[in-house]
Amino acid sequence: MDIKTIISIVAIILTFVGYAPYIRDIFKGTTRPHIFSWLIWGLVTGIIYALQVSAGAGSGSWITLNLIFIFVFIFVISFKKGSKDIGKIDIVFLLLALCAIPLWLVIEQPVLSIILLSTIDMLGFAPTVRKSWNDPYSETLSLYVITTFRHGLAIFALAKYNIVTWLFPGTWVIANALFALMLIIRRKKMNLINAK
Repeated sequence: MDIKTIISIVAIILTFVGYAPYIRDIFKGTTRPHIFSWLIWGLVTGIIYALQVSAGAGSGSWITLNLIFIFVFIFVISFKKGSKDIGKIDIVFLLLALCAIPLWLVIEQPVLSIILLSTIDMLGFAPTVRKSWNDPYSETLSLYVITTFRHGLAIFALAKYNIVTWLFPGTWVIANALFALMLIIRRKKMNLINAK
């Protein structure tokens, strides 16, 4: 095995390490995933995986493939265990994301497609960010910390480096790190408010 394959396998293991407590917390009722986010992520990640493979990502794309199954699973369990806090802005983000997906088919240019799909992915994150701003304990913090590191490893596992292969994991390194930081800050603030 080469180093890229080893890094990819480590990143896949980290995927399960990160999502196991998250899924456990969903069933315990302490984590309430926003169904719209997981729907968008499941759809978009499947397309991104296909783009990565076509652009020569190699074993670095295995992490993305692994995520598709996890995202779809969380989407399905979100029907019963997910957040019921769906605001009008969440519907707007869902509609924007769903309307943008067909644009990917029309564009037929990998670089523009990956930029559009990564943007859609971030739109999909918006309902989770809004929900978690109001209820920072409704998400499992460790998932986002581990996922930041795992996406960083995914970048190192790529066989070829071009915008099509690295934009998805690169975007998620930043998004997960910022989201984890937001959860920490909001939890501290809420703890101070509750202590008064």
